[in-house]
Amino acid sequence: MSSPAPTGVSEIGQIAIIVGDVPQATAFYRDVLGLKYLFPAGPTMAFLAAGSVRIMLTTPQGAGEVGKNSILYFKVSDIATVHAAIVARGAKKESEPRLIAKMPDHELWMAAVRDPEGNVIELMSEVRK
Repeated sequence: MSSPAPTGVSEIGQIAIIVGDVPQATAFYRDVLGLKYLFPAGPTMAFLAAGSVRIMLTTPQGAGEVGKNSILYFKVSDIATVHAAIVARGAKKESEPRLIAKMPDHELWMAAVRDPEGNVIELMSEVRK
């Protein structure tokens, strides 16, 4: 007897970010945030890697608006140091590192920046006690 076919999703493979200027956005996500550049796909798309998740920078291709994307949350170990470094490399500071919640075994800290298109990018750190 065979197992039933899976009916749910398991993990995120790629996230699209709608931008107006792909080369400018590529430079930001590669040079400011430090994501690994993978490859271009013509003048209107570029791909980077955030761990095992692929980030696709794309001009509006019939869907979405520049600067009105969902928020990306990147895990970091030292939120104050990473936030300061990203801002020093050119990200617009949105919010300073701040304590969001105290959990039984860790504290959740967050900080935010904006990319050149106005998209919010959150940094998150789970500080173990």
